[in-house]
Amino acid sequence: MDGKHMTIGVLTSGGDAPGMNAAIRAVVRTACGYGHRVVGIRRGFVGLLDEDFIEMDAMSVSDIISRGGTILNTSRCEEFKTLEGQQKAAENCRKHGIDGVVVIGGDGSFRGAEKLCDQGIRTIGVPGTIDLDIACTEYTIGFDTATSTAMEAADKLRDTSGSHERCSIIEVMGRTAGHIALWCSIANGSEYVLLPETFEEADIDRVIEKVNTKRKIGKKHHIIVNAEGIGRTQEFAERIEEGTGIETRFTILGHIQRGGSPTCRDRVYASAMGARAVDLLHQGQTSRVVAYCHGEFTDYSISAAMDMQKTIDHDFDKLLHKLSR
Repeated sequence: MDGKHMTIGVLTSGGDAPGMNAAIRAVVRTACGYGHRVVGIRRGFVGLLDEDFIEMDAMSVSDIISRGGTILNTSRCEEFKTLEGQQKAAENCRKHGIDGVVVIGGDGSFRGAEKLCDQGIRTIGVPGTIDLDIACTEYTIGFDTATSTAMEAADKLRDTSGSHERCSIIEVMGRTAGHIALWCSIANGSEYVLLPETFEEADIDRVIEKVNTKRKIGKKHHIIVNAEGIGRTQEFAERIEEGTGIETRFTILGHIQRGGSPTCRDRVYASAMGARAVDLLHQGQTSRVVAYCHGEFTDYSISAAMDMQKTIDHDFDKLLHKLSR
């Protein structure tokens, strides 16, 4: 396919993330610049199985870069996890002349892209997830916006906690990863963060001890950040209140972190990743994941990317402990 006109499909899969529309826009406009045809696939792999396709051109993606969510919609698809579903999806691509597909999503979406590639369809993955849990890349689309949203919410909660001299425990998203919680904690100056990568039951006793110690030296309100991967936020609030005697409220931020207009970084980086995905297809590449590492946009094979293990940023974890004394 190198240099030849082709038809490129683009889909968003799994959880939505601010910046996905910027990536879609970049895919469409880069592909059109090469003279390729672009087909939008609605509702992720569900739409691929249902043949829910739309023609896209440069004008069809005007004015979407500032919008949250995804104009192509998204879903999770159990049928596509089966061999029969994967074969049907590949046949639908061939039926509609789709030579390659750009898959924007997280690790589950990339596994789907790899399976589609096994069926003979070229695929390129673009990391779109607020969780920052793709090991091959230092950036994933939506993380910057989600952390900014969580930070702003925690700032507001600190104001009301200060007014009432309360302790507030805030649960942020991130699935099984604690990156949003860690970044939010540093940005908000929280007293403690609970991370799924390092959590142990004794952490709650440490929180209670720390709150009591700070209370004795005059601190009147406290912010604790808890990660979604741990959960149990209401239970922890009750334990903290019982152990400190301080009124403790819990707040689960939930899906507001997925919505909203993307930040500048999410718009720019998503655009760069979407464009690179089309460049790779144009060059005849397949089964690759676009990534951002050491200040550069690069790419890895999907299989290598899936074999990598993501850990919490221990330097940031140490930084939090230094600053929250």
